[in-house]
Amino acid sequence: VQLVESGGGLVQPGGSLRLSCAASGFDFSAYAMSWYRQAPGKERESVATIRSSGTSTDYADAVKGRFTISRDNAKNTVYLQMNYLKPDDTAVYYCYVQWWPDEYWGQGTQVTVSS
Repeated sequence: VQLVESGGGLVQPGGSLRLSCAASGFDFSAYAMSWYRQAPGKERESVATIRSSGTSTDYADAVKGRFTISRDNAKNTVYLQMNYLKPDDTAVYYCYVQWWPDEYWGQGTQVTVSS
């Protein structure tokens, strides 16, 4: 199983970024996919989850209305569109998949929101 994130970077407050996670080594279309983030000195937290079909999504309260998770099962890729970014969104963002008892994480991509 391999999860490779991309798309992070430095952006000004109010700006946008789109993260991508390319997955391989498992039946991508069969599993829910999630994005997590971890800010310096804080615990890793869930940001968004999308079910296998893409018809159902969940978001952390802190990002509702600003972030959108989506997936392309033909490309084995999950995305996180982040709009109206705030300094508090600064973190390393991770792609995640699990099928009990196993779980897999990507290497993470840094998002920094600063003027």
